Amino acid sequence: MKIKNLIIISALAISFACGGKKETTKQEEFTPPTSEPAVVAQDPIAEGAALVKGSDCKTCHHATNKIIGPSHTDVAKKYDFTAANVKLIADKIKNGGQGVWGQIPMTPHPDITQADAEKMARYVLSLDGETEH
Repeated sequence: MKIKNLIIISALAISFACGGKKETTKQEEFTPPTSEPAVVAQDPIAEGAALVKGSDCKTCHHATNKIIGPSHTDVAKKYDFTAANVKLIADKIKNGGQGVWGQIPMTPHPDITQADAEKMARYVLSLDGETEH
């Protein structure tokens, strides 16, 4: 019995000794502070795509096929990719709507921020290949 316990304790000691310690490079060990904030390039269309993918949009919409609501590509074809239409679509995302695509209402999403709704709208309006103007 003592040998079995010794083997178990040895195995645990080896696993702790071998794992968990991350080797660092000299760059990771010390990075001097800078006065310049890090600049991260952001792509609102890519961010909008990720937001749409992570939301419940796919319950009623598909990128190219009509489900309950219009396809996102059909929305892009109907509306020019302008700042005014980005706001219009973002408002529909946040507040819902009815009547433009039929009588089935679009569910409001008041928990989505205006900024995120605009990123989602930019993504949708980009699907026909048009760029914002």
